[in-house]
Amino acid sequence: MGRYIIRRLLQAIPLLLIISTILFLLMNAMGDPLASFGGRRRIRSSDRERLTRQLGLDKPIAVQYAVWLIGNDWMDIDLDGDGVPDAKGTRRGILRGDWGKSFMEKRPVGEIIAERLPNTLILMLTTEVVILVFSLFIGIYSAIRQYSLFDHIVTGLSFIGYSMPIFWLALLMMFIFAVYFKKWGLPYFPTVGMYDLSVGKTIPQVVWHMALPVATMSIMSIAGYSRFIRANMLEVIHQDYIRTARSKGLSERVILLGHALKNASLPLVTIVGMDLPILLGGAVVTESIFAWPGMGRLFWDAAKDTDIPVLMGVLTLISIAVVVFQLITDVTYTFLDPRIRYD
Repeated sequence: MGRYIIRRLLQAIPLLLIISTILFLLMNAMGDPLASFGGRRRIRSSDRERLTRQLGLDKPIAVQYAVWLIGNDWMDIDLDGDGVPDAKGTRRGILRGDWGKSFMEKRPVGEIIAERLPNTLILMLTTEVVILVFSLFIGIYSAIRQYSLFDHIVTGLSFIGYSMPIFWLALLMMFIFAVYFKKWGLPYFPTVGMYDLSVGKTIPQVVWHMALPVATMSIMSIAGYSRFIRANMLEVIHQDYIRTARSKGLSERVILLGHALKNASLPLVTIVGMDLPILLGGAVVTESIFAWPGMGRLFWDAAKDTDIPVLMGVLTLISIAVVVFQLITDVTYTFLDPRIRYD
């Protein structure tokens, strides 16, 4: 197992380099990073030239990537354009822990991400727990009550929930549980932010404010996950070893949870392992609609302003998380199925 983990980590190094190169090229092709500097007014040509030199945007794309990756302490910088180097580079590069500085906020990218990441984890981890709990219950119960009234109702609701666009569902939740609940005199849910400024960032406030975002993101995923679990459970509970377990007199709970679910969960582990890294990137649409100050909203704001350092920071974090969580998923297989070995 140890050799397998080390081999996978070594294989991840060139993979991440290739991914970062492609992402850097795509981010630089998005638009002009200086277009948003002047706000509603266009910046002067002299200011544009000065900013281009200061931000290193006058260098070839290969040099810009090298600066982002390994730093610029190997390169002389000419800030005033007189042909005489003014200073050595001061950036160490992402390989040495320097994620760069935001074009728009003039702050280190690592500091900005550190502020937003906890907010996203609070929202997304809560959503993932809700999704797994409801999906397992609905999927297992639908499988053991196949073609019952409950199964037919859940099947219909699953197709409806899965087909709803996330932005439309978010607006519908706001319209019903905020606008109309307030109109009817019922306790209504807030629609923006993490907490009321007059109250402060308390646990009840955060829970109350994330009720609608969590419900919005959970509905679609529960619809898909529950159908997937139902299909896997139906395939497993008709296997010979399940009939053998019943013939031994084991309780139905032990059979379902100890035998059937353990084997049916292998494909589910793969899906969850692919979804978990995306949690770090947040939910762009949901966080923007509900004004949740997380990574998804940060990415959207940076994309609008073509803030390349922030975009690269978020995407690099997600890429690393994908590699790590895929490794964790492979290791988890060995605990669920003893037949799987990587030695």
